[in-house]
Amino acid sequence: MAASSAQRSRAAQARLDEPTLRAQCAALPPVPRLRLSEAGFDVIAELKLRSPSLGDLSARTADPVARLEGYARGGAAICSILTEPARFDGSLDHLRIAARVLHPHGVPAMRKDFLVDPYQVLEARAHGAGGVLLIVRMVPREPLVALLDEAAAQGLFVLLEAFDADDLRVAASLARERRGRDEQVLMGLNCRDLQSLRIDFARFAQLRDLLPDEWPAVAESGVGTAADAARVAALGYRFALVGTSLMQSVDPVTAVRGLLDAGRGAVRREGPV
Repeated sequence: MAASSAQRSRAAQARLDEPTLRAQCAALPPVPRLRLSEAGFDVIAELKLRSPSLGDLSARTADPVARLEGYARGGAAICSILTEPARFDGSLDHLRIAARVLHPHGVPAMRKDFLVDPYQVLEARAHGAGGVLLIVRMVPREPLVALLDEAAAQGLFVLLEAFDADDLRVAASLARERRGRDEQVLMGLNCRDLQSLRIDFARFAQLRDLLPDEWPAVAESGVGTAADAARVAALGYRFALVGTSLMQSVDPVTAVRGLLDAGRGAVRREGPV
């Protein structure tokens, strides 16, 4: 995926060079800022048309605009938009549409992709994103720092994604180094096994103490029901990123609200973490 992403980046730069793209970004108006609810738990609702593990998810998404509006009305803090084309049927056009739809609701769109080049952060900004996903193990440390720096320079939040204890140790080191910087970073833990693609929900508890305290924690993959949302919220996860179950829901407004109610209820019962 990293190699494919790098190839896409080179092709994009052949069409539009970085100085020109950077100038375009500088001329854009501000995007909606990420706002965390005082209730202590939020949902990142995902728009993805295909999943490598489950296949086509587009059956209930003939109208992606209506689904995105449903996410926003339901109370999603962020909408995650897949832009990877080969395995997820995503595109930057989806990001541009999402940013336009979500802007009146004050909800930022996040580019979710396998980013390896700061140019791709600029692409996200140019297409209206308020944030980007970065994967700890996708690139070595120095290029990862460059990606984080570019996101901060563009005023974008980052969801930094880890899969295991080694990833989290790298992330914790970065969090210490970047303490006090003017940037907004969320720390995601994905409980999906990268080899088998199976969900291991127990990872959320097993690895929770390794997540850096500097950055709000995000539970990724495996959260499909209100009960799941309550479980991760009780563990101290500030967000849950939910894709498949929301894509399969008939009523995305009610689905998002149900996740939020359950998670926030758990926060009230457990108290501050």
